[in-house]
Amino acid sequence: MAPTTPTRCLRVEGTDIVDADGKQCATGGHTNMENFITGYPGHESEMRKAMLQVLGQEKYGFFFDKFLEYFFTPSDARFLASLGLNCIRIPINYHHFLDDHNPGVIKEEGFKLIDRIVDACAAEGLYTIIDMHTFPGGQNQGWHSDAGIHKALFWDFKVFQDSMTDLWVEIAKHYKDNTWVAGYNPMNEPADPDHTALQAWYKRVEKAIREVDSDHILFLDGNTYAMDFTGFKEVLPNCVYAIHDYASFGFPAGEPYVGSPEQKESLQKTYERKVEFMKEKGVPIWNGEFGPVYASPGDDNHEKINQQRYDLLGQQLKIYKKDEISWSIWLYKDIGFQGMVHASPDSAYIKLLKPFLEKKKRLGVDKWGRDDSAVKHIYEPVIAHFKESILPEHINKRYPQVWKIEGHIHRVLRETLMSEILCWEYASYFEGKTLEELDELAGSFKLENCVKREGLNGILRRDAEGQTE
Repeated sequence: MAPTTPTRCLRVEGTDIVDADGKQCATGGHTNMENFITGYPGHESEMRKAMLQVLGQEKYGFFFDKFLEYFFTPSDARFLASLGLNCIRIPINYHHFLDDHNPGVIKEEGFKLIDRIVDACAAEGLYTIIDMHTFPGGQNQGWHSDAGIHKALFWDFKVFQDSMTDLWVEIAKHYKDNTWVAGYNPMNEPADPDHTALQAWYKRVEKAIREVDSDHILFLDGNTYAMDFTGFKEVLPNCVYAIHDYASFGFPAGEPYVGSPEQKESLQKTYERKVEFMKEKGVPIWNGEFGPVYASPGDDNHEKINQQRYDLLGQQLKIYKKDEISWSIWLYKDIGFQGMVHASPDSAYIKLLKPFLEKKKRLGVDKWGRDDSAVKHIYEPVIAHFKESILPEHINKRYPQVWKIEGHIHRVLRETLMSEILCWEYASYFEGKTLEELDELAGSFKLENCVKREGLNGILRRDAEGQTE
């Protein structure tokens, strides 16, 4: 039986999102592709350019159309609903709506793409949150803003801000009467170095959206990758404030999670620091992203490592349950690193790219969850050179300071320069492929061709049923 369509939009009342009990996941890697999710290096726009050179327009369009079609279907929505989730966050690359060479003209195919996901979720009783994951010039310094550089230039150009405000007005017009849309996440992980431009843009975009859609909730990420609200001074109406709560214990470079009192206290303190603004102002909290990464069967002690990561996830869910906050786990589907489901090792896509994926892992070009053991000796002298050459008071002055000089060096050398050049090698694996072969490669991401990560899905299912780990 089809679910009953809600008669009104979800809304904020005090610290609550009324008519919702938020247990969610994000479809990252689909309408905003990311390197560690689907295996290419660097940034989506650069990868697409390299693929276009190799495939030509017809095959390029065919492959990516099929990828977008197969990655999320009604079967995926049905599976997510079966786990007890009730809302899906849809990360979007702005390029689906805007062409940088034809600014101001909205591409209708962007709405067709997102409508298909929204409708598939609604048919299973799932709300959706529309998340703008990339911005012209980059709203942050990371790979997932798809700017291809190590700076966030969005904050320096009013024309970029005008363009994205106008786009949000069009999105709000389109979905204003859709009560299955829980709301809009106007900007993913902003990183405004001055800590003032973000609040100004939030006020501007909130006002612009309200002129055409007065009902939908806005989910507003904190600054510095949704971790810092110290620059926030006021609360905007019918808005939920969002943190991202990744724990270092869930990554290869972090301390293994053993559930010690000290580790549990660290998780709690980190969370409390991030939500201090929301608790002080008495507004709802949304954890828009969290979740560990997982070891592969070929990695040493992978079963032990993954059990530690499951235990970590369970402890985080206890923290969120205690405060009764809504959350959205990252992420749903990938090539076997973090997803609830992943492309099978026997799929055409993984078999084709296996040598390249192994090389990319060895080089550690993806920031997300990399293991530096094979290349640490290469970069240590470079880092030492920077530290010897720059005054101590300046060495960690560059924003975001939390990255330290090491993070900025890796961002430029590995995640930007080396990754950009490696895009041509990635694309070369597709050279000469027929339409039938490209269809099979894209079909590797169909749910029926994927492996379900039962340890993770079991935790989410039991949490939805009210059981604690």
